[in-house]
Amino acid sequence: MILMGSLTSPFVRKVRIFALEKKIPLELVCDDVWNQSSTIKNINPLGKIPCLILNDGNVIVDSRTIIDYLNSFSLNINLIPDNPLERAQVKTCESMADGLLDAAILARREVIFRTPEKQSIEWINWQMEKVETTLSLMSKNLGSQKWLHQDQFSLADIALGSALGWLAYRLTTMEWQKKYQNLNEFLNRAGLRESFKATAPKE
Repeated sequence: MILMGSLTSPFVRKVRIFALEKKIPLELVCDDVWNQSSTIKNINPLGKIPCLILNDGNVIVDSRTIIDYLNSFSLNINLIPDNPLERAQVKTCESMADGLLDAAILARREVIFRTPEKQSIEWINWQMEKVETTLSLMSKNLGSQKWLHQDQFSLADIALGSALGWLAYRLTTMEWQKKYQNLNEFLNRAGLRESFKATAPKE
């Protein structure tokens, strides 16, 4: 299977980590979706990554949908609980981490794609407030645990680790690590896993 993505996208990284933890081989093919010559729209008309191209040519888009599909492989390695409530709890953590990223990316794009006089400070602050409140909630949910869901490594930790890794990589002046020390310790702990090491964001 081929995963269309990039080395810096946290959503692509989330899928790659999940696949590595499940021992599912994926071939990463990088594509710059912001480049006019990008062919991603031939695969996903929305022009978004990640996209998973199956061996039969079928295409699955969106990181959460891709992960749901990959979860059917390597059933002896369980990263999403079978119990409906526990599954919903883990998937909620994933959605919160993804939403945090959506807001942070929107705020960053306002800065890098608009000249200073055209930037909306209100828009940036609104998005960053979402980031801040989500970090506060995730920090509270983690508490003194090693991992988010019942202290066992799961998709919830992969999603949160991918989000925090992106914040540390792209928003270097934010300094969330000082305010939420348990999240910083969590990221350092997750970063020791081979799946996180192999997918560390880079240009």
